[in-house]
Amino acid sequence: MPRSVRSNILITGASSGLGAGMAREFAARGRNLALCARRLDHLESLREELVAAHPGIRVAIHSLDVTDHDAVFRTFRSFASGLGQIDRVIVNAGSGKGASVGTGRFEANLETAETNFVAALAQCEAAMEIFREQNAGHLVVISSVAALRGARRAQTVYAATKAGLSTLAEGIRLDVADTPLRVSAIHPGYIRTEINAKVKGTPFIVDTETGCRALARAIERERASSYVPGWPWRVVAPLYRIAPASLLRRL
Repeated sequence: MPRSVRSNILITGASSGLGAGMAREFAARGRNLALCARRLDHLESLREELVAAHPGIRVAIHSLDVTDHDAVFRTFRSFASGLGQIDRVIVNAGSGKGASVGTGRFEANLETAETNFVAALAQCEAAMEIFREQNAGHLVVISSVAALRGARRAQTVYAATKAGLSTLAEGIRLDVADTPLRVSAIHPGYIRTEINAKVKGTPFIVDTETGCRALARAIERERASSYVPGWPWRVVAPLYRIAPASLLRRL
């Protein structure tokens, strides 16, 4: 399917942060949106904002906890039925909770593992079922540059889940390589959102609007794998892959 035909876009975790930012970017491009997240009131406010700014688009919303796997399948099907077709699904919902393994914070690490990988798998399954039936569609997973290496402290499980998500996307891509279906893994660097608003000294960080604009551009290119923003991460990522463990321990 030509990229210009991705008219109906489903985004999970769309009530704030990168999800809401991407919704604004695609709305400005005239795309219809299917937005879901746990906080329905935030989605309602976002829908009002988007429709007011771009009267020609349709914005459907639905409350969804992505760890409720049955609800993921129902919600995706409902969106597809309501819009007639889903052209692109952006698996964005995630969690950043965590602590050093073995320090008594198993529940936080488990929540991140279940949300970032198991729930992402459910979203990929639900999306790909629809795309296989349509014989058309673009699956996008929002991974992270953290997927490139292991990390310490609160990032240990987060990095592992993102590595798993990137590998999952690659496997799905290989599986549908000879079909019209497309699969992309997007690896954002450091983008300022309300989740990390108080974090200081983060290298190469960009504001939400800049980051989400770069995300939308990368998604539209439909490449197998992209780093966002392209500068400096296209240069930094290969170096990060080979950085010595002594350096990683200081991050």
